[in-house]
Amino acid sequence: MTTPNLGLPFILQGQAQKEVTHNEALIRLDALVHGSVRSRTLATPPGSPANGERWIVPSGATGAWAGQTGRIAHWNINAWVFYVPIVGWRYHVEDERLTVVWADADWRDRIVGTPNGGAIRLVALEQELTLTGAFVDATTAVIADRMIVLAVASRTTQAITGATSYSVGVAGNTSQFGGSLGIALGSNNIGVIGPTAFYANTPIRVTAAGGNFTAGRVRVVLYALAFTAPTA
Repeated sequence: MTTPNLGLPFILQGQAQKEVTHNEALIRLDALVHGSVRSRTLATPPGSPANGERWIVPSGATGAWAGQTGRIAHWNINAWVFYVPIVGWRYHVEDERLTVVWADADWRDRIVGTPNGGAIRLVALEQELTLTGAFVDATTAVIADRMIVLAVASRTTQAITGATSYSVGVAGNTSQFGGSLGIALGSNNIGVIGPTAFYANTPIRVTAAGGNFTAGRVRVVLYALAFTAPTA
């Protein structure tokens, strides 16, 4: 017999070697309560996992993870143990720095959703840009088609030369998220705007003022709402 949610085994009356059942329950609790996983995209089991580490097994996984899609893979001393999630389980995904929940037969990254895949997500995309020339476009901090942008934050992570200041925005509106920003190390800004929809993939752009960039770095973070259409 086991508990209905976490599957913890009961110690039965008169049971021999009760410590085996008790230890199994402790291992399951250690794996499943207040959980975090290293990743949900790694398809090949790691060669030397640390005891207690966990992953969400993605589709197409190989080796010891083959056929375990969606399950929690837990390395316990010298073997993989797999746990089947149930509705409401939550895990922090370490490499993405977000929390996913098991709902509607999948791990979902969303604020709220519908039974057929409709969802709204809060997105934070970060990129450090090495500055050169008149402007630099981001390749990671890109506003996706149909996102609603809330803000873009910036920080000078290496003192800038060549320009006397810079702006953060997009092509056609280069100071939308801040203008006349400081070139000294540590200068920062949070460019808050009214929620603004974009209808094409649009990279964040850092533009030089008072001369072209000859050196320096700026880290930008895009904050936005993203939407998913129903799948059925």
